[in-house]
Amino acid sequence: MTLTFNSEIYSELLSQHQPRIIKTEEENEKFLETVEELLSRSHLTPEEDALLELLVKLIEDFEDKHYQLNSSTPRSRLLHLMEARGLEQDDLVEILGSSEIVTKIMNSKLEITKEQAEALGKFFHVEPSFFIC
Repeated sequence: MTLTFNSEIYSELLSQHQPRIIKTEEENEKFLETVEELLSRSHLTPEEDALLELLVKLIEDFEDKHYQLNSSTPRSRLLHLMEARGLEQDDLVEILGSSEIVTKIMNSKLEITKEQAEALGKFFHVEPSFFIC
């Protein structure tokens, strides 16, 4: 089954959330809440996925501009996304390959590979670069 993109539904979502260039911390927090709410769902429609991708990009742009570089790490971003979805380390075993790999990544003993970043990006509906230094 191929999911089709419905422009009318997407327009309705855009109207409801009104995404735009983020200029204040309050706007950033508002969009972060929306992202967390979308990430908490088990399945997103193509339109919701497009909105999520747009909001993540707007948030990344704001945070890159306003927060000190290196203030977050791929590990801390992963932890944040896990917390937003209520996930435990065991939930990542299938994505990352083994519980040993998950434990090493969580303990900062192992860097996330490009392949793992791609799998995490697909799972969390974010860009794979989110998980790479």
